Amino acid sequence: MMKIAIAGATGRMGKMLIEAVLNTADAQLVGALEHGSCEQLGEDAGAFLGKKTGVAITADIEQALSGAEFLIDFTRPEGTMAHLAIAQKTGTKMIIGTTGLSTEQIASLTQASEKLAIVFAPNMSVGVNATFKLLEIAAKMLSQGYDIEIIEAHHRHKVDAPSGTALKMGEVIADALGEKLDDVAVYAREGHTGERKEGSIGFATIRGGDIVGDHTVLFAGDGERIEISHKSSSRQSYAQGSLRAARFLKNHTFGLYDMQDVLGLRQ
Repeated sequence: MMKIAIAGATGRMGKMLIEAVLNTADAQLVGALEHGSCEQLGEDAGAFLGKKTGVAITADIEQALSGAEFLIDFTRPEGTMAHLAIAQKTGTKMIIGTTGLSTEQIASLTQASEKLAIVFAPNMSVGVNATFKLLEIAAKMLSQGYDIEIIEAHHRHKVDAPSGTALKMGEVIADALGEKLDDVAVYAREGHTGERKEGSIGFATIRGGDIVGDHTVLFAGDGERIEISHKSSSRQSYAQGSLRAARFLKNHTFGLYDMQDVLGLRQ
C-alpha cells in the first residue's frame, strides 16, 4: 500500500489527485497540505467528494509528511522548495509536477536527490511523454528544410509561460538536433522582426477559459506541414501518471528521474 500525501489539496489538480488516490486499490491518502491562509484548513480532505478520509487538510508540512512514503506536489516553486526541505528530513519520496522552477531551484532538487528519490517532470501524462518520444524521432528525421514552432494553450489561471510541457518539448527537439534550447529558442515576436532565423524554435502561448492543456509542434517545410499534437480534456491523466511514478519510486531510494524513466523510454 502506497502511503501518499498531496500538496495543494484544495486546488484543481490537488482534488483530482485526492480522488485518484481514494479510487486506487494500492494507494492510501495519509496527508493533505495547503498554505496557511487556506479557508479549508482542518476540513476532511475528501469533503469535496462527500467522503470521510480521516485526513485533515493542514499547513503543517511535517505533520502531513510524518506518515507519508510519497508526496505528490503540483504547486508553485516556493511551495515545492519548502516541501522538499521537510521531505529530506522525513525521507518522503517526491513526485513533482510543479512548473516554473528556477535554475537554482532545480539544482536544489538535484542535490536533494543524492539521498532522496524524486520524479520531476513538467507533465506526468503518459500520452504527453509518448509525444516527447515522437518529437525526438520527428526532429531527427526533419532536421533539414523544416521550421519548428511550438504552440500551447492553457486556462486563464496558469501563471507561467510558456508551459513547462512546451519547454520540455523544445528541449527534446533541440537535443535531438544537437543544440541547446537557450541558443535557438524564440519566445516572443513583435513589430518588424525580420525573416525567421534558420534553426530557431519558436513558441506561441495562448491563455483563456478552462483549457486544461493543448500542445502542438509544427514542422513547416516547403509544400507541406507536419503537426504533432497532444490535447488534454481532463487532469485525470496527470493524476494517473503521478501514481505510476509513485509505483516506480517504490524500487528506488535516491536519484532524480522523469517520466521517460518511469515509462522505460530512456535510451
